[in-house]
Amino acid sequence: MTASEAQLDVLQGVIPDKSGNSSDEQDCAWASVMVPLSRNGCLALFRDNIELLFRINPLYEVEKWIPKGHDQFRLIGQNLSNDKRIVTDLTVNTTEQGIRIDYKDQLKVSTFFSIEDVSGGTKITLTENYAPVSAEERKSRLDEVDKSLVPWARYLQEFLVNWKRWSWFAPWRWYTKKIWASMKPSARRITYMLLWITFAEIIAFLMVFIIFWFEMDKYF
Repeated sequence: MTASEAQLDVLQGVIPDKSGNSSDEQDCAWASVMVPLSRNGCLALFRDNIELLFRINPLYEVEKWIPKGHDQFRLIGQNLSNDKRIVTDLTVNTTEQGIRIDYKDQLKVSTFFSIEDVSGGTKITLTENYAPVSAEERKSRLDEVDKSLVPWARYLQEFLVNWKRWSWFAPWRWYTKKIWASMKPSARRITYMLLWITFAEIIAFLMVFIIFWFEMDKYF
């Protein structure tokens, strides 16, 4: 499966709405993507790089990631999708279906990464589960709903496509984990634009040089 074939396969789910409907089906949201890695490859990558999963989210600014024990961490940062501070302890659980991350003292109680073998690759479904609350509390806490799920799924897909293509190259792996992952989302966008500008300048210089080279006999 090529990068162009790795489309957002399924997008569905529901989040707490303004009506205050408290039915169970409105306590979660999910999005699914297809990626060109094997299931075991995805599981191993996720399991060893939990922090990276959060840093891939383009609407999360991770300020501090503090290990607190076996599979336990503290996350401090900013959620740009709802303009809320993130200060939470989380616990990582590996299941037969994938990886579940539980949050402490949050309206969103967990994020589950379901990893499933399918024809042509692997299907990853991100499911965000919210605490069951009363209709009144649901309406009062609506602004706490995390709206970054869909961008997170898209960027995770893009990251895994690139990982499949470039992870064999050790300097790329080092740059991705040590430099790229530590950048804020805005810094990554600026860096990306600067790289393209630099690339365009190099191409322009080479074109001028080539023209000068072929025309040099007219002047010397």
